[in-house]
Amino acid sequence: MAELRKQESVDDTKKIVHTYPLLRHTDMTDEMKTETMELIVTACEKHPTNNESAARVIKETMDKRYGATWHCVVGEAFGFEVSYEVKNLLYMFFAGNLAIAVWKCC
Repeated sequence: MAELRKQESVDDTKKIVHTYPLLRHTDMTDEMKTETMELIVTACEKHPTNNESAARVIKETMDKRYGATWHCVVGEAFGFEVSYEVKNLLYMFFAGNLAIAVWKCC
């Protein structure tokens, strides 16, 4: 019984803090930033349990809109250091603990 209560308290602490998109860093133009953030929110809402599918949707759409060589990482615990084309990087959080990095490679 004590184990069940302990598990319930652990589950309670892992609640989502916020559900709105939280931009951490970008050097994109305002129009490109807005379109990219809308795309990310749509993809993450469409695939809430499958980060790989969300990343694939984001990458393929960015390739179509802005040319090839876009990369996307969607996950909860990762770090990154990348070389990217200037004015083509966006790093944000969505749904509290879901981080998304999108960049165009040189």
